Amino acid sequence: MTPRLLLVLLACGLSTDLWGAPPRPNIILVMADDQGWGQVGYNGHPVLKTPHLDAMAANGLRFNRFYAAGPVCSPTRASVLTGRTHTRTGVPSHGHNLCLQEKTLPRALQQAGYATAHFGKWHLNGVRGPGVPVLGDDANHPGRYGFDTWLSVTNFFDLDPLMSRQGEFEQHHGDSSNVIVHEAISYISQQTSEDRPFLAVIWYGSPHSPQRSLAEDRAGLGDTQLAHHLGEIAGIDRSIGVLRKGLRDLGIEDNTLVWYCSDNGGLTLDPDAVGTLRGHKGELFEGGIRVPGVVEWPGHITPSVTDFPASTMDIFPTLLDLLDLPEEEMLAVHDGESIAPLLAGKTPSRTHGIPFLFQTQAALIEGDYKLISRGRQPAQWQLFNLESDPSETNDLASEETDLFRRLRTEAEAMLQSVEASAEGDDYPEGRVLQPPRDDFWREMPEYRPYLNVITNALPDSGRPARRRRQDASR
Repeated sequence: MTPRLLLVLLACGLSTDLWGAPPRPNIILVMADDQGWGQVGYNGHPVLKTPHLDAMAANGLRFNRFYAAGPVCSPTRASVLTGRTHTRTGVPSHGHNLCLQEKTLPRALQQAGYATAHFGKWHLNGVRGPGVPVLGDDANHPGRYGFDTWLSVTNFFDLDPLMSRQGEFEQHHGDSSNVIVHEAISYISQQTSEDRPFLAVIWYGSPHSPQRSLAEDRAGLGDTQLAHHLGEIAGIDRSIGVLRKGLRDLGIEDNTLVWYCSDNGGLTLDPDAVGTLRGHKGELFEGGIRVPGVVEWPGHITPSVTDFPASTMDIFPTLLDLLDLPEEEMLAVHDGESIAPLLAGKTPSRTHGIPFLFQTQAALIEGDYKLISRGRQPAQWQLFNLESDPSETNDLASEETDLFRRLRTEAEAMLQSVEASAEGDDYPEGRVLQPPRDDFWREMPEYRPYLNVITNALPDSGRPARRRRQDASR
């Protein structure tokens, strides 16, 4: 194209997309529930086979150091949608609702012309109980945060899930990971036929308790709780194969970015869940927050492996950067940073460390170093070099004194900033919070026809759920 022709096109208000520039990519965010860093084949799990996740990692950008923002589920989900550490957003732990005043990723993409949908576990509506369907009049259902479409469950769910499609209950049959992927592909097919870019958020309920898997997914593993746990991850892997094939069949794989991770570290149930890392779910040691992380975007991301530390807080700012959307789509106070250069094979730079805060624990990661405390007193801070000591056994606080003082100062400033956010300083209009709800669903008439199904899904019940609707995957 000649410079003169380009000037003519710009003067006429025409887009150079007519000359083959790619449209804005479709975006799929996939997240497992309680899958540890070690629970993938490519990280060397001795028993578990994950051929589809391995293929995705081999074809995309694989993170050796990808972090969930929190060591339990709801906090990390809040961080994905906001780009902020969860305590700022009204979600200090699981069972708290995300503040309605938060600026969210789906809202930003709605404004940019994207269709937006949520499939699977939600757990941002202040409900602590089992995986009950999300009510259509819930003050904090996915639609309140920018999702046009949602098929959602509050908390954990695995086999034969009872779900809510915009408040209408549906009983599905099969492994829940494959159920929601098939539903997502149906949605994706519709958006593709309408030539509309989309955001599809797929949040699994596996391998969270109560750990129930299909026999085919735990073949050769036995019938123990651990076998079911690993079988659920095999079911996740099978669904990833279905998702990737679905994108190829629709011919949109080259224009679709898929970002996979887990919401927190692994469980003690599997001795290999976190590899050789220290800690598990609920802790800010590496085993509690370092998780599998892969971004696949064929034709745009050169297959590679990176040791650059990144977190779920980086997803929102990175996507804004990729789509050239204004940073004002996020709240001014945010903790994530764009790692878009990393997707292009370059090394990003961070303006601050990656912060973590959960209950009385706090941590800050900067490059190879991690400052961590299991209490709020400065004397309890420890310093580790994660490159040479990923198991966090050698405290360097008394050796690297200058670095220790600098990181401690930054961490303490971070804590003050987070506490100010938690008081509502980020919202001129104040905060809207509801107290966590536990067994409210037992008293609500909307749930009464399904009470047996919900009760049968609880961990202490061995009875199968009623089957009403056959899923296309089975």
